[in-house]
Amino acid sequence: MATPDPAAGEHPLDGEIRRHNAALASSGVALRLERRGERLGLRGPLPCRRGGSSHPVQRLSLGLPADPAGLDQARLQLKRVLQQLQQQRFSWGAWGAAPVRGAGAAVSSQGRAVALAVEAFEQAFARDPRRRRNPSGSRTTWTSAYRPYLRRLQAVAESEGQGLEVALLEAVLESYPLASRARQQCGTALAALAKGEGLVLPADWGERAGGYGLHAAQFRQLPSDLQILQVLEHIPNPGWRLAYGLMATYGLRNHEVFFTDLSALAPGGDRVIRVLPTSKTGEHQVWPFQPDWVERFGLPRLGEARELLPPVCTDLRHTTLQQVGRRVAEQFRRYGLPLTPYDLRHAWAVRTIHIGLPDTVAARMMGHSVAIHTRTYHHWITRRDQQQAVDAALSRHRQLAA
Repeated sequence: MATPDPAAGEHPLDGEIRRHNAALASSGVALRLERRGERLGLRGPLPCRRGGSSHPVQRLSLGLPADPAGLDQARLQLKRVLQQLQQQRFSWGAWGAAPVRGAGAAVSSQGRAVALAVEAFEQAFARDPRRRRNPSGSRTTWTSAYRPYLRRLQAVAESEGQGLEVALLEAVLESYPLASRARQQCGTALAALAKGEGLVLPADWGERAGGYGLHAAQFRQLPSDLQILQVLEHIPNPGWRLAYGLMATYGLRNHEVFFTDLSALAPGGDRVIRVLPTSKTGEHQVWPFQPDWVERFGLPRLGEARELLPPVCTDLRHTTLQQVGRRVAEQFRRYGLPLTPYDLRHAWAVRTIHIGLPDTVAARMMGHSVAIHTRTYHHWITRRDQQQAVDAALSRHRQLAA
């Protein structure tokens, strides 16, 4: 990929997008990939939203982040759109955007029923006592993990004239790519809505909705410890070097860097940091892996002077956890780092697997469930468990041979 030119406002993905679009043009395909800010979409001749046979040039938002994994997914989505167009099966509703109706057109009864169910579900979500203990985390969860999928549900219901039934939920789920995080989150959101409405989902719903883990490219390119240390030299700002060190050493989410009690890093502390209750998944403690990286990255200074971190707004009356996390990701891209914040988090998790830390303990430190931990890191967990079984069998064989 060509080196971006900051002066020209070049994004790290722009060169790759241009090359892909050139290949599309040479093959006679009229659709194009498009980056708008930090989101990816498509642009080209698509069926008119008002109906009819015309295909004006329009935009189709994919809701994918402008990063390498998002670009891979955008390429797959483009192929799906082309296939639907060729088979005359393209529907705006299936892509989360309802067709434009004529002035004064009424919303269908099916659309109203689904909208009322979603509204009731949102109110119940907000009233949940567990959610109310952490309102900022609850708002972030609703905005990122529920609202986008329920909006698509409403759009599909309206465009396809379907009521709130299992077939509609299945259609929405199948509109997301296999083995994608979006599909897994969609499955979770729709399952919660179905439970509230008394709908019985198919027995294999979890299996069909799940299956996301590390993207295939990310799986192959997970950075080694040596590479993580080398990347530090590409960060000129001292504050962001410390933020990078925290994520690498403790496997923190982007926003957790700024919502963590770091007092244990001070001289004499036990170096076990505490992620605050205001974070996405609530309070939890994290140990350093590798422990010597605490000194290597100069993190003890943060135990006494937290203000050494970059000046990022953390007042949740004026910002959100999502915006704080986005600020971190943007800084990684601005420096042109060859990895993402979540690469550091995944590398931390794999490190704990290799040293034999129990999965339940590692999952608790990462602030997610054991089920998600096992699903995301199943390759390394399976390899570890098989290696332990092989080692035990060989040990018994040596004892019998002796």
